[in-house]
Amino acid sequence: MRIHRHRQQQPKLNIPQYRINRRIQAEQVRVIDENGAPLGILPTEEAITLAETKELDLVEVSPKAEPPVCKILDFGQFKYQKEKEAKKQKAQSKEIEIKGIRLSVRIGEHDFSVRLDQALKFLERGDKVRIELPLRGRERAHREVANQVVERFIHSIRETYPIRLEQPTTYQGGRITAIVARS
Repeated sequence: MRIHRHRQQQPKLNIPQYRINRRIQAEQVRVIDENGAPLGILPTEEAITLAETKELDLVEVSPKAEPPVCKILDFGQFKYQKEKEAKKQKAQSKEIEIKGIRLSVRIGEHDFSVRLDQALKFLERGDKVRIELPLRGRERAHREVANQVVERFIHSIRETYPIRLEQPTTYQGGRITAIVARS
């Protein structure tokens, strides 16, 4: 019995890139000071000198606005806060894995129940389950028997958990597959 674990590269934290000080390309920007009070629309050079006099940075926080919105703030602290928020968001999001259960046409009753228990455990954790049934030799001529085994397995899962079919039972490349998840 083999359980497939489809490992994918963990993405780095998704932190947007911000333009600061001389990298801001707009000619005029809407400026917000360090206390959150709007200072109005200023030429970029004037806004940068204003930020430098306060020993802070001019950060373009909304580049798509017309004109772009910039804040006067400490960029190091701002970047640290954004990284902290991204880490917190990543910790709260649960990545759903697809776990594989492999059956066979001539599966015994005990093996069937062991794989059923595994599938139920995976579904309980919140993962999706890919049910695979590879067909060998003469088994390919009797796909209906293999379909019955997969349907029986799905029906057995349904008796315990309400599930939805993410991918209905399909035959492709000599194997029958279906993907189920808890609804």
